[in-house]
Amino acid sequence: MASPISITPSIAITGTWAAPFAIYAAVLSSRIVAKRMKTEKFIGEESSSIDGVDTLQTAVRCQGNFLENVPLAFIFLALCELNGGSRKNLNYAMGVFFALRIAHAEGGLMLQGSYGTNGVGRPIGYFGSTGVVTGLAAYAAYLVKGYWGF
Repeated sequence: MASPISITPSIAITGTWAAPFAIYAAVLSSRIVAKRMKTEKFIGEESSSIDGVDTLQTAVRCQGNFLENVPLAFIFLALCELNGGSRKNLNYAMGVFFALRIAHAEGGLMLQGSYGTNGVGRPIGYFGSTGVVTGLAAYAAYLVKGYWGF
């Protein structure tokens, strides 16, 4: 039996966090499919609204917001990891980021009340996620500061 190929340096943290993010992405996608089946709206983002809230559009935005933020975080995570970033800090950052993305969707957008009011998870998820992505980018730049002579 062949032994696995070793890639040096490893991006094991990036690989570890791929699974939970992929599973949650599948949950968000499945929610859209379920809403499309229920509303028989197979093209587009808008269906009939309940109390001023379009549940299909909300599900689409939950997935869209996730897909707008997660790839950047993974790019910066891999850059940090490849340049010797702290494994502990990177794991903490991704754990917090994962919780923030869930808070944004489940505790924010999906908790819409009448006429589009959202749960507290939406601003927490947005600002927190922006902070984590920006922090990862800054950490990636910091890790290569020697390249620029600093």
